[in-house]
Amino acid sequence: MAAPNRGRRPTGAQGKPGRALVLILIAMVALTGGMFFAGQLTPRLGIDLAGGTTITLEAKNTVANKNAINETNMNTAVGIIERRVNGLGVSEAEVQTQGEKNIIVNIPKGTNSQQAREQVGTTAQLYFRPVLTVAAGTPTAPQPTPSASASGTAKDGKATETATPPSGTPTATATTQGRAVTEALKAPTPTPSGSGAPKSTPTPTPSGDTAAADKLQKDFLALDCRNDKVRGALGDKAKPSDTTLACGKNSAGEWEKYVLGPAEVSGKDVDDAKGQLDQQRGMWIVTMDFTNSGSKKFQAITSKLSQQQPPMNQFAIVLDGEVVSAPSVNQTLSASAEISGSFTQESAQDLGNILSYGALPLSFEEQSTQTVSAALGGEQLQAGLIAGAIGLALVIIYLVAYYRGLALVAILSLIVSAILTYTIMSLLGPGIGFALNLPAVCGAIVAIGITADSFIVYFERIRDEIREGRTLRPAVERAWPRARRTILVSDFVSFLAAAVLFLVTVGKVQGFAFTLGLTTVLDVVVVFFFTKPIMTLLARKKFFADGHPWSGLDPKRLGAKPPLRRSLRASAPTDHPKEA
Repeated sequence: MAAPNRGRRPTGAQGKPGRALVLILIAMVALTGGMFFAGQLTPRLGIDLAGGTTITLEAKNTVANKNAINETNMNTAVGIIERRVNGLGVSEAEVQTQGEKNIIVNIPKGTNSQQAREQVGTTAQLYFRPVLTVAAGTPTAPQPTPSASASGTAKDGKATETATPPSGTPTATATTQGRAVTEALKAPTPTPSGSGAPKSTPTPTPSGDTAAADKLQKDFLALDCRNDKVRGALGDKAKPSDTTLACGKNSAGEWEKYVLGPAEVSGKDVDDAKGQLDQQRGMWIVTMDFTNSGSKKFQAITSKLSQQQPPMNQFAIVLDGEVVSAPSVNQTLSASAEISGSFTQESAQDLGNILSYGALPLSFEEQSTQTVSAALGGEQLQAGLIAGAIGLALVIIYLVAYYRGLALVAILSLIVSAILTYTIMSLLGPGIGFALNLPAVCGAIVAIGITADSFIVYFERIRDEIREGRTLRPAVERAWPRARRTILVSDFVSFLAAAVLFLVTVGKVQGFAFTLGLTTVLDVVVVFFFTKPIMTLLARKKFFADGHPWSGLDPKRLGAKPPLRRSLRASAPTDHPKEA
């Protein structure tokens, strides 16, 4: 007969439970210390709890590039929008992609948040275009061809045509407007050289130029800049290389319409721009600094424009198809420029911010805007905490009523899980920008039930072993392998569901999925490194080992079977007498 293996421990035994408890204690102390070191003692709250505005932007392919929506351009747009918003002094604004073509912008309530919200929607391309002609932004009636019956006669006896422009707008007749449009189509087209500076090379006039000029003139005369849809369509149709129409407001706040030449300089050529107060003149101005290649381009266009007569000595700063400024050029400029006009502090800073960060690779359309006040967010957070407290209280009442002394293990495990969850969420705020929103709070509440379920599985396995007639210490060790498999399978399914939900959803639902997945992982950690070791230690205590009625492990109350194995061993000699 083989000798019994006396040194073999029961399956699932844990010889040194104190070591696991020390490890999880060190982890809790380290995470708590990290909170104080990072200066983040509370989880970062999302917009729906702290108050602020969430804007959802959907990317659109540009006219020039039908395949502009890609990961690189989306990440570039996120960076530019983030710098633009934070450039206004808005702290902790969040800009991130969702899906393939959505960008979510979270702007917390605070200083300049309203100003930032106004600039978030301004996300299209930025171009510098020469002004060919400008007029009032209302539809203009076509003027008759000059004839002898026209008002006014020149000294040489030939008829002339006069037109009275609207008050506060540049002087331009329908005839001169049409002539400017026609000449614009026949003008030399700038061609970039190897160094990046554009050169003017004459191009032959195509046979269709007259028809194109007539159509452009007709569209220009009929253009009504007061119509939002009309202005939006202009921006959607414009290509950098085209002569196009655009609208903008003058210093008096009135709409004006423009005929603009091909883009000579883009927003990518601006290195820095800012609005500042000119102390000598006592007025707000916008200063711009260009990149090396941008300086050459800007020098070429300003040299050409400075030799023109108004309004063709102006260049228009066009953003989202709208003219935000159209300053005049009186001399050749290169590395830097200054825009002056009727600026207020806010408008100068806005324009400087747009010029610095406005050249995006994509156009965006605002899909939704949600604003939550700080008071409403506080009420939602309070309601979520109350719901969590009620759920936790119900779980504790059930554990105490059914498991009695074992409820102490469950409560201590829940406390450890709560500490780990709280500290990790606090550190994830400055670490990866995690913000606790209302769905995330709901995920934490659901996690209470998932965590309690793991304890119940283990407790029931122990009680099953006691029903079979085993004492507590071997019951704790024999129950662990079976309970461990069930707990791992259950938590794996929960984590898989959370991962799938996180990947296929957008918006705040991801907060729910992230919290659910995090707490599921922590449930495994707590059960392995705290619940099991603490049960091993308590099994050595007389209160639990002797099956006290209030321990939750009373053999009589559980209906334990008699120790059948001992009776079989005692009767073995009579059942199998020795042979002579």
